[in-house]
Parts: sequence; C-alpha cells; structure tokens
Amino acid sequence: MTITEKVSYLKGLCEGLGIDESQKEGKMIKAIIDVLDDIAFSVADLEDGFAELCDQVDMIDEDLDGLEEDYYGDLDDEDEDDEDEDEELEDEELYEVQCPTCGDVICVNEDMLNEGQMNCPNCNELLEFTFDEDEAEGCDCGCDHHE
Repeated sequence: MTITEKVSYLKGLCEGLGIDESQKEGKMIKAIIDVLDDIAFSVADLEDGFAELCDQVDMIDEDLDGLEEDYYGDLDDEDEDDEDEDEELEDEELYEVQCPTCGDVICVNEDMLNEGQMNCPNCNELLEFTFDEDEAEGCDCGCDHHE
C-alpha cells in the first residue's frame, strides 16, 4: 500500500466515523489528514523524480563505459605492461649524484651515467659524468658499474 493509498484510507475512516468538523477535535483531525494528503503527493512526486533520475544516471554510466572503452581500450593489457615496467625499475640499480650548484641529490641509473651528462632538474646546471679507469678500480662503493 502506497502512502497516498494510506492517506485515502484515513480519509475514509474519518468520514465513516462521522467526525464532526464543527468541533475542535474534528477540525484538527481534518487538518491533519489534509496535511498528510499533501505530504503523500509530494513524496509520490519525489519518488517518481528519483526513479527518473536513476534511469538517467544508468544511461549516462552506460554511455561513459562505451566512451572509456573507445578511448582507453582494454585496460587489462596495459596493467600487465605497467607491472612489467615496475619490475624492470625495481631491478635497475640507481646511483645518487649531488649537484655542486644547488646541492640537490639526484637518483640516476647506469644509462644516464653512460650518457656522460644531464641537466640538474632543480637548477638546470649541466652535470657531467666522467670515469677514470684508475679511480674505477679503486672504488670502494661496492658497485659493479666499473667492471
């Protein structure tokens, strides 16, 4: 039974009981039933609007799923590629280099060191990397990039 049906039932009960609307109690009961009737219709309108809104949101969600599929493609394949890249980065050995100008510590990999130079990402100072074979043999850092 809906709210509007329940209020209609209350109206019928009130009329069936023969409540006298000329007395204070009768006026009060009639006013309460009228207010309940207004509330019931408002709630019914809200429920209808809510159902329509839910339908629209579902349609938007379906459209968005289609757009995501068209734009991003199959994300499962990309997730596997990202995991492979993450594993490669974890296996890669990094070295810390301090910029002599700004003092910023930069992590670089062996490929970056082999390039021989790079700009400091903080101050844009050109950093040059050179290796002397004599120094490399005497390196105490425990790294294997000189062997």
